[in-house]
Amino acid sequence: MPHSDDASQPDAMLHHQITVPDDVPMVALLGRRDEVLRAIEAGFSDVDIHVRGNVVTFAGPAGDVALAERLVDELAQVARSGEALTADAVGRAIRMLTAPTAERPADVLTFDILSARGRTIRPKTLGQKAYVDAIEANTITFGVGPAGTGKTYLAMAKAVHALQSKRVNRIVLTRPAVEAGERLGYLPGTLNEKIDPYLRPLYDALHDMLEPESIPKLMAAGTIEVAPLAYMRGRTLNDAFIILDEAQNTSPEQMKMFLTRLGFNSKVVVTGDVTQVDLPSGTSSGLRVVEEILVGIEDVAFCRLTSADVVRHRLVSEIIDAYERWDAGPTGNRAERRAAQRRGGRS
Repeated sequence: MPHSDDASQPDAMLHHQITVPDDVPMVALLGRRDEVLRAIEAGFSDVDIHVRGNVVTFAGPAGDVALAERLVDELAQVARSGEALTADAVGRAIRMLTAPTAERPADVLTFDILSARGRTIRPKTLGQKAYVDAIEANTITFGVGPAGTGKTYLAMAKAVHALQSKRVNRIVLTRPAVEAGERLGYLPGTLNEKIDPYLRPLYDALHDMLEPESIPKLMAAGTIEVAPLAYMRGRTLNDAFIILDEAQNTSPEQMKMFLTRLGFNSKVVVTGDVTQVDLPSGTSSGLRVVEEILVGIEDVAFCRLTSADVVRHRLVSEIIDAYERWDAGPTGNRAERRAAQRRGGRS
């Protein structure tokens, strides 16, 4: 973007003006009722920002003004692409600009994974973009992180894209039905009705990405398979995109069993949250130990997503951070946590 003024000292006060190109819709750039502009102002409280037509003026510390200008440049590219901007997107873009990375916010926020049902699925954070890139580059990828970071959803989008582009012949989705334990047989209904609650999140993601009427046909043809982890034993999965969800609830033996199902021309994504283990007391989580076991093996990637990658309500990220602080807090907190685990609380 054209701009004026400069300052050799980063702490100097600077009055700076840029002109947004004519092909960038200002309504999209500023947001409905100036929602995006307000978010930019909130992110740079020391900078006065004024907009007149397509001219944006900044006044404040030189370093902050330079960063605010870069932000507007990036957001303008996103607006030009047709992607809707929100206050949350502004916050994520600011975090990207201040992170030690060469990735540009515009490249992340306009990176298309899958276009489905009238909308496009894209990564929304640096961590999500790195995760998606790892899935593309590696045969086996582990996505480990808290709820709301898109671990399963983005893996599902990559699976559907691989199927649609004929890179694989089928999608296999699996989860351990650990909550039912040995009591599965005592639940009412047919076998499908017994296991349905544990597989429902996978069905929900599929319905976001495929036409609902096509899903039963694909499942009947075996093109898409959704099944409990126990059903994977003894199989070799060729030409498939395989997703193991909630992998923190696998034992080390189950994890080994699953990973050795890998066949030719297949891709595996394993997702889970090691802070939400539902295994019986005394049973180790296969997800917690697998990185130590597979360290140094090529074509296997481990991606760690954090609260910064949460794309649900703002409070979800803050809740995750609060629990992490509590877990790492005084000995009394840890003792209380261990006591809760012995009483049946989560790890």
